[in-house]
Amino acid sequence: MEHPLMGVGVALITPFDQNHEIDYNGLRRLLDTTSEGGVNYLVVQGTTGETSTTTAQEKVDLLKFAKENNPKNLPIVYGLGGNNTKVVIETIKNTNLSGVSAILSVCPYYNKPSQAGLIAHFTAIADASPVPVLLYNVPGRTVTQIQIPTVLELAKHPNIIGIKDASSIENAIELTKRCPKDFLLLSGDDNLVTTSISMGFSGVISVIANAFPKEFGEMTWAALKGDFDKAASIQQKFVDFDTLLYVESNPVGIKKCCEIKGICSSEVRLPLVKASDELGKKLENAMITEGFLK
Repeated sequence: MEHPLMGVGVALITPFDQNHEIDYNGLRRLLDTTSEGGVNYLVVQGTTGETSTTTAQEKVDLLKFAKENNPKNLPIVYGLGGNNTKVVIETIKNTNLSGVSAILSVCPYYNKPSQAGLIAHFTAIADASPVPVLLYNVPGRTVTQIQIPTVLELAKHPNIIGIKDASSIENAIELTKRCPKDFLLLSGDDNLVTTSISMGFSGVISVIANAFPKEFGEMTWAALKGDFDKAASIQQKFVDFDTLLYVESNPVGIKKCCEIKGICSSEVRLPLVKASDELGKKLENAMITEGFLK
């Protein structure tokens, strides 16, 4: 049986206007575009949503807006993590998580906890959460890696249902080899989706799907159905393109793509700055070359 969080989850950007306030009209267009494009679920306030520069009230408002403007009634995953366990738990208790399928909780950053600390941190979160928890391993941003034995220990918790892994292909291999079969494995690297699924992953939480939900969905589900020739042919079109998205940091690149497609502005909040003219031209040319822009 297919899990509701299989396939493509879109790590939604947060559109801003010229004054760097949330552009809810742009967000509505994004929700419509990604839903119509065939994504399987929505991820609100993950890294790509610039969660580090949205306020506590904005986070509440964004979740509420996504619930109320969800044209296909897709499952919603909500980013709710941090490096202060007490604050994360208090936020869980004070957040209306009705209608949320799971929370995505990032590995604590900056304070560099031990693996024992990670187990205690995520166990406390899972105990407090009224909805299932997805771990988020992204050592490129957090420095600390959720190591395989730690994942295996946390997988024993009945309220921890899976992990979004954005580390390495070697780590993905070990996860598929050692995790329980019912533990949800989701790629956090758009370039590794086809490869990860071939080993046993169930899908991806994707940046690219903000602007290209149809193409990325076709690729992901081709792989999930075992048509790796088709999946690989689409994946190869995204390889160089995906690299461009991160040249000036995420979500700068994907926001520029959304602007080119007329979905929303490319504005980001400081300390990020919006895409340079040079990057914008490269992205537009790549979109044309790969057939992503008609």
